[in-house]
Amino acid sequence: MGVSISIDDFGTGYSSLSYLKRFPISYCEDPRSFIAGVPAHGDDVGIVHAIIALARILKLGIIAEGVENVEQHVSLWGCGCHEAQGYLLSKPVEPSELE
Repeated sequence: MGVSISIDDFGTGYSSLSYLKRFPISYCEDPRSFIAGVPAHGDDVGIVHAIIALARILKLGIIAEGVENVEQHVSLWGCGCHEAQGYLLSKPVEPSELE
């Protein structure tokens, strides 16, 4: 059918590692709450690196949410996260503006 399943805000709230086994997941979304601290806060960087490494090992895509500055983008790219969303790339737009 061409449908992919993504876990939003992976590692926060009710997300669980068991979801990675139970569901046919294609992507994990690295949450904005961790991305906000990259590259300035070591704990956030460590968590982001761990989520990216886990996604790679499980052959999942990884999308960084809330990328708002060049430093975040460069840091994420350097550790293997090549997909992102956030104000650095585009402000929210109406569906009619996507064309």
